[in-house]
Amino acid sequence: MSVLWTSDDAVAATGGRATRAFEVNGVSIDTRTIQPGDLFVALQAARDGHDFVAQALEKGAGAALVSRVPDGVGDDAPLLIVDDVLGALERLGAAARARVRGKVVAVTGSVGKTSTKEMLRAMLAPQGATHAAEASYNNHWGVPLTLARMPADTDFAVIEIGMNHPGEIGPLARLARPDVAMITTIAPAHLAAFDDISGIAREKSAIFEGLVDGGAAVFHGDLETTPILADAWNGTALSFGEGDANSVRVDDIRLLDGDATARVTVDGAAYPVRLSTSGRHFLTNAAGCLAVAQLLGVDMTRAAADLSRWDPPSGRGARGTVQLPLGGTLDLIDDAFNANPTSMSAALEVLAAARPEGSGRRVAILGDMLELGEDERAIHAGLAALPWFATIDVVHTVGPLMSGLHNALAPKTAGVHVETAEEMRSMLGTLVVSGDIVLVKGSKGSKVSVLVDAIRQLGQPLPDKKL
Repeated sequence: MSVLWTSDDAVAATGGRATRAFEVNGVSIDTRTIQPGDLFVALQAARDGHDFVAQALEKGAGAALVSRVPDGVGDDAPLLIVDDVLGALERLGAAARARVRGKVVAVTGSVGKTSTKEMLRAMLAPQGATHAAEASYNNHWGVPLTLARMPADTDFAVIEIGMNHPGEIGPLARLARPDVAMITTIAPAHLAAFDDISGIAREKSAIFEGLVDGGAAVFHGDLETTPILADAWNGTALSFGEGDANSVRVDDIRLLDGDATARVTVDGAAYPVRLSTSGRHFLTNAAGCLAVAQLLGVDMTRAAADLSRWDPPSGRGARGTVQLPLGGTLDLIDDAFNANPTSMSAALEVLAAARPEGSGRRVAILGDMLELGEDERAIHAGLAALPWFATIDVVHTVGPLMSGLHNALAPKTAGVHVETAEEMRSMLGTLVVSGDIVLVKGSKGSKVSVLVDAIRQLGQPLPDKKL
């Protein structure tokens, strides 16, 4: 494995002091997943990372980034001692960005950041050495960590940038210094921290503040807040969406049972796109990815074809089949990682388009959408107006906010309502049956992911469906 950082390079980047020479080939903040040869970063979080340095070194860490010599660590230990660990990690990330001659793409948005980041990874990897964030490493430590892990010979990097409060995106974007910055969409997420959705749009558009000279912006062109995004950048920009005015247009959308197809037109050329999962929102973001590809100058025909290599990760719309112990199967759509009104509508549209076998039903298990501000109860009740409920057979709801939707649904559609996911866990054997297609959707804090696990435990999960 090639060397990622030598002690001399790390000292020059961070301004720290090395206790001895070292070479590392990775960067880690977690002793549970650390690999031999990693640089262990002793961040201060719920626990002080200095308490785990000895363990990291015992597991083969090549060195540790610390602000003091931890207890239990010998005088001969390979340490990089700095004034502040997080600040040093940021400087390490900045140095990694400075030495890369490839192209960097940054992605943000209220919905779809991680799935779009993974689409871009799948699309770009066949055309060059591609580096992308793990999981949802998109915050004040996740972005510099992703950058610090970036090999010097990277051709394409994809950096995910998120936020919970105003003022978070701009500094991270300036650290990443993207060549192309993409905003997937603007939706009422984290409204508790903003006055209105316009405030969210302005915060998301701060990603353009980090663009390098000659950089380009990509944003959703069909939104009420699109003018805010367009006004935030005066340079090269491409909009994407279904509207005719978009630079990159997606049409002929077909949501199938388990996959989805569309046509994306870029600079007068039409490219067929097929995704291995269903969802209008996924196809729209695929169009955004092709806008990025156009700006990067890669082979567009190959990029469009390689989007089919993308699969949604667990908790973000992945679909699988569960073999039930008494015979038969059910299909499970796991979308339990996050939720807001926009993503909830998109997920329900996918369920409505699904085709159960035999006497199977379309079943939704919906948990609370969190951080929506003072109108949160009205927003939950308002979901009942979505047209997809006309096709969905039964909707079970979890959480105090989802009681509003439960009460607003037609009696034939409203299923069981409980206050917590744990209460519903023991009921699942009677709430879902063979032949059903079951969507589980909710904010992470609603803990409906435990229901995904419980459904899988009803029987034996089979490989995810591929068409």
